[in-house]
Amino acid sequence: MNRDLLRDLSATLAAALLVVVAVLVGNGIQHSDHSLFVRWPPVFAQWEPHVGPGTPAAIALAVAVVAYGPVLAARLPWRALLFSAWGTALAWTFSLALVDGWQRGIAGRLTTPNEYLRVISRFHDLPGTLRDFTHHIVAHSPAPWPAHIAGHPPAATVTFVLLDRIGLGGGGWAGVWCITVGATAPVAVLVAVRALSGEALARRAAPFLVLAPAAVWVGTSADGYFAAVAAWAVAFLALAVTGHRSGATGFVSGLLFGLTAYLSYGLTLFAVIAAAVLLLGSSRLRPLPYLLAGLAVIPAVFTLAGFNWWEAYRLLVTRYYEGVGGIRPYSYWVWANLACTALIVGPATVAGLRRACAAPVRKDIRTCLRTPASEPRQALRTPASEPRLALRTPASEPRPALRTPASEPRLALLVLAALLALLIADLSGMSKAETERIWLPFAMWLLAASAFLPRPRAWLTAQATLALLLNHLLLTGW
Repeated sequence: MNRDLLRDLSATLAAALLVVVAVLVGNGIQHSDHSLFVRWPPVFAQWEPHVGPGTPAAIALAVAVVAYGPVLAARLPWRALLFSAWGTALAWTFSLALVDGWQRGIAGRLTTPNEYLRVISRFHDLPGTLRDFTHHIVAHSPAPWPAHIAGHPPAATVTFVLLDRIGLGGGGWAGVWCITVGATAPVAVLVAVRALSGEALARRAAPFLVLAPAAVWVGTSADGYFAAVAAWAVAFLALAVTGHRSGATGFVSGLLFGLTAYLSYGLTLFAVIAAAVLLLGSSRLRPLPYLLAGLAVIPAVFTLAGFNWWEAYRLLVTRYYEGVGGIRPYSYWVWANLACTALIVGPATVAGLRRACAAPVRKDIRTCLRTPASEPRQALRTPASEPRLALRTPASEPRPALRTPASEPRLALLVLAALLALLIADLSGMSKAETERIWLPFAMWLLAASAFLPRPRAWLTAQATLALLLNHLLLTGW
């Protein structure tokens, strides 16, 4: 066993021990004073071993991705790879959700008392409701919003209001929307990684992005939808700063960043990831005016409609500490949240993050920042995207030697920026519990660290096994 592999296994063992300790300590705290408000700490779930209609499909899909995913990711033409990644992620997420059945796994998820669909009728006068939105955030206000509506800016709820108005109302359509859009997040990450770090690393990351344990929660909450919007904001920014139609892609990126901030207050931390993308770009200044113009659109719309983001956030903090957020012990959740993260990203990502942390040490990060991101035309001429050359690649080693000296440190910087944003969210104390869904947007970028790993099939097996165990042993819910 070589030294790098031994260190990878040590990192995954440390993460596993963190999860075990979080479970044992959390159950002890919950049984003693019930201050955690979760049934199976650190995850918001209950112990309920079960199988369902999605079980055969989930197992079959996991086996197929482990067996053929790395080879296909290396050989498929780039556009075909992107569509395949979306389709596979969609099938994986749907099959995991259907382990709980259609009603309990999909249609009923967003209709529970704290969820968005419970307030659709209160948005019959949309402008009027937006003007009045902040008056119902704190718990002692008249007709206070349910927890998830109060805890998010109104763009989250407005999404489901608009779906209802175009005839896609009800929990079934809402669940399908979140899963279908959420499954595009891996595609966005692939686009960004290719633009910033080269096609080889993007291809290596693809199977891990589609077979992530995080899909368990993409299929159970609206946070998968939020994750996709944030991911595409970063992807379009990556295209903009590497010279891909900087004006159009910069504007779309700004538009999506603005929407991200009005879907979830905590996702303003994506500014950290955006800063890393700007740092890695070869055309950093050119798209900035377009980015800022796009960024102003959504805030302007909501502000003109009467919604005050800053006031709403201030009131949310009050509401948070009025409820269980003020009771849940920070001393437990500040580290148990990291155990939740280890579960949603899986052992492969933990090992990949270990390698990402080492990458800037082995190579001069300043040199990597001077190296421009791969231009699209160059990327299209790489051996991995040429079908004839790709067929010569041995099936057991689907990694062509395409990485430039700076590619790994560049990806490491992107991944570590996402990790930094997550750690800031953790230290803030505004995410105590339920982070297995709340931090899905950050987790999507951590998954890309798996591109650093050799022996992809072994690590994919570990990822799939963890996801299947989580989904069949625990019943998640909000």
